[in-house]
Amino acid sequence: QVQLVESGGGLVQAGVSLRLSCAASGNFFSIDAMGWYRQAPGKQRELVAHITRGGTTNYADSVTGRFTISRDNAKNTVYLQMSSLKPEDTAVYYCNARITSYRAGAYRQDPYWGQGTQVTISS
Repeated sequence: QVQLVESGGGLVQAGVSLRLSCAASGNFFSIDAMGWYRQAPGKQRELVAHITRGGTTNYADSVTGRFTISRDNAKNTVYLQMSSLKPEDTAVYYCNARITSYRAGAYRQDPYWGQGTQVTISS
């Protein structure tokens, strides 16, 4: 069983930094692309940042230059370093990973989600 566990959220003032972490555990073959999404109250979940296994990244326009996604393949962990935080960054942040595991006689890639971590930025 594969699990993604996030940590690092909290309540901070505007302008400071936070780092989110998401670690994958369980029985799997490999982790492919990983990403961070967020969902603010009353809004749809949106992609914040994405990173391939090889390290290629892309970001939402709203966070470019302020957020940095990275991963440690040896630790099965993805990070989101968030700087210059703004009140509009307030949301529940979710980790996503495409993970390959051996199930029912074949290698299968499935998307997995973390439970979410609340990030609240006060003005």
